[in-house]
Amino acid sequence: MISKSLWLALPFLIVCASTAASQDVTLTARDGSLSVDGTLQGYDGEFYRISSAYGRLTVDAQGVICDGPGCPDLTAPFATIRITGADGPSQSLLLPLWSAFATQKGLRMTPEPSDPDGFSLLLLDPVAAKPVARIIFVPSAPDAARLELAEGGADLVLTFRPDEGSAERVVALDALVPIVARDNTVPVITTADLARALSGKVENWAELGGPDMPVALHALAPDTSLAEALEARLGNPVAATILHASAKDLAAAVARDPYAIAITARSDIGPARALPLSDSCGFPLQPSSLAIKAEDYPLVLPVFLQTPRRRLPLIAREFLEFLAEPAAQDATSDSGFVNRTPERWPLTADGVRLINAIRGAGEDTVLADLQRLAETMAATDRLSLTFRFEDGSATLDSQSQNNLSDLARLMSVGSFRGQDMILAGFSDGSGPASDNLGLSRQRAESVLAALALAAPDLPPGQALPRVEAFGEALPMACDTTSGGRKLNRRVELWLRPAPGITANAAP
Repeated sequence: MISKSLWLALPFLIVCASTAASQDVTLTARDGSLSVDGTLQGYDGEFYRISSAYGRLTVDAQGVICDGPGCPDLTAPFATIRITGADGPSQSLLLPLWSAFATQKGLRMTPEPSDPDGFSLLLLDPVAAKPVARIIFVPSAPDAARLELAEGGADLVLTFRPDEGSAERVVALDALVPIVARDNTVPVITTADLARALSGKVENWAELGGPDMPVALHALAPDTSLAEALEARLGNPVAATILHASAKDLAAAVARDPYAIAITARSDIGPARALPLSDSCGFPLQPSSLAIKAEDYPLVLPVFLQTPRRRLPLIAREFLEFLAEPAAQDATSDSGFVNRTPERWPLTADGVRLINAIRGAGEDTVLADLQRLAETMAATDRLSLTFRFEDGSATLDSQSQNNLSDLARLMSVGSFRGQDMILAGFSDGSGPASDNLGLSRQRAESVLAALALAAPDLPPGQALPRVEAFGEALPMACDTTSGGRKLNRRVELWLRPAPGITANAAP
């Protein structure tokens, strides 16, 4: 059997050489002071990548002379981009994104024979009639994917879980949702009951308000990226004995069994039914696109592309930059994922949040607090860019760091001119209300400080937001669980017309 590493390299080797020897190159400094022998791994028009006795090297083409049978045609640079990782979003998300990228760049994309579970694409310049890049995706288990990236066998890793050892960016957003068959009669499940079910502590549907029938718990195989992300969220793997190799197989199996239950990605529900979720206090938790973007839904599932600590070929860097473009956001939403385009909606239209503010108000939340909140919310919109923090720290979580970068970019081009911008800080309900008010202000001020560093040069008419703090006055979820408290600890971005301005500016 051909290994995953070889599959990643195979098309490149076929095109560039029939033997390793034909890839031999010598790169010599133009003043003749230094030369390095190696095997050419790629040339993107700016840099050579070679495998040498000193390891993998990236060498500026302008500073060296290439000699040997592996030297490329410098007038027609060709790059091979090797991607590995989660197979679920590879076909449904990654392929449409590369297709949209090719269209925007004026390139023609042609599928090629590939690994049965992956894909290989050839990008061609139709004017010059020459190939410019090959994009190869081969799925692999999370540990193997991380090793490929570290050792240079892959350029990008598609994953559901961030990794401290590599740089990464959020490509799209998804959410974990419980699924059942469409003829399952249970109307809703609480987060506490879902956790019990996934840990194997619920054996009969009667415990969940359903019929007196045994629960059939399904799950993905543990060596998948989605299962790894779910285990990291739950603290333990799903206690299922019925395992499936792919999310598609999982959804199909659950849809056939009225007594089955599983948890999967919102984009992979397939023929099954999403089982509505609530917390133990009855707060509805709906995975709408707005709730996912704002992380108001507790089981948000970002889709990451991890990059190595080395320079990527030019076309890979251009692809990563393209991911912020409107065409990429359109391709993402068309693929069934949630894109990262900021959305705004009137705060007064969100009646559920206002009801929750009244229902969830603690003894220390007085009428004056709610009146100040309501007055500030009037004629104000909420932007989906929301900021939450890692547990027990003042560090923004992965999605919030991306949100900060997006906000800085939008402000740098004056997207919010004429808008009164408010960073509204909130806390959970643990402890005295006065302490929580101070904590919510500290969090909002920390986001403001980070934003000032990320956007140091704002255009005329574009000011930094101001800070408002409301403590525990607007809960998103029940404070009796750690997950609920984390949802409540947040900084929201509110917008309203500045004095004298009547029209809202759109981001």
